[in-house]
Amino acid sequence: MTDNISKHVTHWIGGKPFDGTAARQGDIYDPATGQVSGKVDFAGADEVDAAVAAAKAAFPAWRDASLSQRTKVLFRFRELVHEHRDELARLISAEHGKVVSDAAGEVARGLEVVEFACGIPHLLKGGFSENVSTRVDAYSILQPLGVVAGITPFNFPAMVPMWMFPVAIACGNTFVLKPSEKDPSASVRIAELWAEAGLPDGVFNVVHGDKAAVDGLLHHRDVRAVSFVGSTPIARYIYETAAANGKRVQALGGAKNHMVVLPDADLDLAADAAVSAGFGSAGERCMAISVVVAVDPVGDELLAKIKERVAGLRIGPGDDPESEMGPLVTRAHRDKVASYLDSGVAQGATLAVDGRETPVIGGGGEGFWLGPTVLDHVTPEMDAYRDEIFGPVLTIARVGSYEEAMELLAGNPYGNGTAIFTNDGGAARRFQNEVEVGMVGINVPIPVPMAYYSFGGWKDSLFGDSHAHGMEGVHFYTRTKAVTARWLDPSHGGVNLGFPTNG
Repeated sequence: MTDNISKHVTHWIGGKPFDGTAARQGDIYDPATGQVSGKVDFAGADEVDAAVAAAKAAFPAWRDASLSQRTKVLFRFRELVHEHRDELARLISAEHGKVVSDAAGEVARGLEVVEFACGIPHLLKGGFSENVSTRVDAYSILQPLGVVAGITPFNFPAMVPMWMFPVAIACGNTFVLKPSEKDPSASVRIAELWAEAGLPDGVFNVVHGDKAAVDGLLHHRDVRAVSFVGSTPIARYIYETAAANGKRVQALGGAKNHMVVLPDADLDLAADAAVSAGFGSAGERCMAISVVVAVDPVGDELLAKIKERVAGLRIGPGDDPESEMGPLVTRAHRDKVASYLDSGVAQGATLAVDGRETPVIGGGGEGFWLGPTVLDHVTPEMDAYRDEIFGPVLTIARVGSYEEAMELLAGNPYGNGTAIFTNDGGAARRFQNEVEVGMVGINVPIPVPMAYYSFGGWKDSLFGDSHAHGMEGVHFYTRTKAVTARWLDPSHGGVNLGFPTNG
C-alpha cells in the first residue's frame, strides 16, 4: 500500500487479505491534489457473509481464551500501534486530508482505549453473594455476545474504530469492521498489526464498501450487536434497522456543539479555544465547536480576537509540516460546506471571514480546499445554524443573557458536546447541571472524555442506551448471566439440604 498510484485496498477476512475479485470498486482520493490515488474493493453479500462466517468460526476459541491470553495480545497490539503511529498518521493524512499532527493525535487517543481494554481482567469481574439461602450462593458473570460489527465514519479512520474493537475483542467477542470507503487504508494496516500481535485468525475482520455492505451486516442473523458513529439520519436508520433484526445497537449521531462565552470569561482563552476547536481537522469532527454563543456585551471583542487568530492559520497539504489545516475529504463535501457561506449571507448572517479567499501553501491545485470561515449574527432559523455543516465554518450567535443562551441550547435537537467559558464557578456548576448534553466542557472546548469514561451524546446525537468505551462499552459488549449454586455438603452426609423456609 505504499504506491499511491496503484494502491489497491481490499478486505481483511479470516486473518488475511481477500483473494477474490470484487464486483464493484470505489475511488480513493488525495484531497490535497484532487487526484485519484487508488481503488478500494466494495463488499457485496458474499464478502459480508465470508467475514461474518470467519468471525463466527473464531468466536468459540476466543471466547474461551483466558483473560491473561487476551491481555497478552492486547498489550502486544498496543506496542505495535505505538511503534507504527507515524505510518498510520501518514496513511490517514493521505486519504482524509488532515495534517499529520492531527492524524497522530487521533492514533494516540485511540491507543488510550486499547490501554483501557488491557485492564479487562478487572473490568470483567462479576459479583458474588454467599449464603443467599442456607448453603446457597449467587453470583453474576459477564460473557461476550459473539460476532459484533462496527460501522465507522471517514473523519477518524483510526480513532473511532478503536473506540469499539479493543473493548469488544477484550471482552471475548469477534469483530467485523466496515470503515469509511473514503479513507480505508488505516483499517487494513490495523488488521495487519492485530495479526502480528498474535490475534487468532477471524477475530478481527474488515469489509469495505457502501450501503450494500452496511445492510448486509444489519440484516445478518449471526451479527449480535452493531456500533455506529456518523450523521443523525444514518444513525437513526442503523438503530431502527438493526434493532428490528434483533440486535443490540449503539448508534452515535450528529452534533451541533455550542460554546457559551459569558461576559466574565477570559476572551483570549475563549478565542484560542474557538479557533482550535472549530477548525482543527478542517472542522470534520463530531466534537468540533460549531456555534459560539457570545453573551452580551462580549460579541464584538470576541469576534475581533477570533478573526485575528484565523488570519494567522496556515492552510496546506497534510504532509507539509507548515500546514495547520488541510483540505476537506471530497470535492462534493467541500462544495456542500461552501454553500453555507452564500445561504448564510442570504438569510441575514454576516460573513466575517470568507474561507474561499484563504491562500493555500503551494497554491492548492485542484485540491478540496476551503479555509476557515466565520459567520456572525447567525440565528436559529438559518440553515447554517440548523444543519451539521461538518466543515471549517464557525458561526457566532449573539444573546443577551445566560438564560437566553440556555434556551438556545435547549431548543437544539442535538445533544453531543458543549462548553462554557467563564470564571464564575457558580455559573459553571449551574451550566453542567442544567444543560441537556452528554459531554460538557468548562473552559475546555472539546470535552472528549478519557477512555475510562464513556463517549456519547443525548437527544438526536445518540440512538440506543450505551455510550462508547469506558464501562458502558464493556456492558454493551457483554451480557450478564446470574447463577444460583448449591453443592451437596459432605459434612452433612451428602444430603440435599433444600431451601429452609426460615433461610
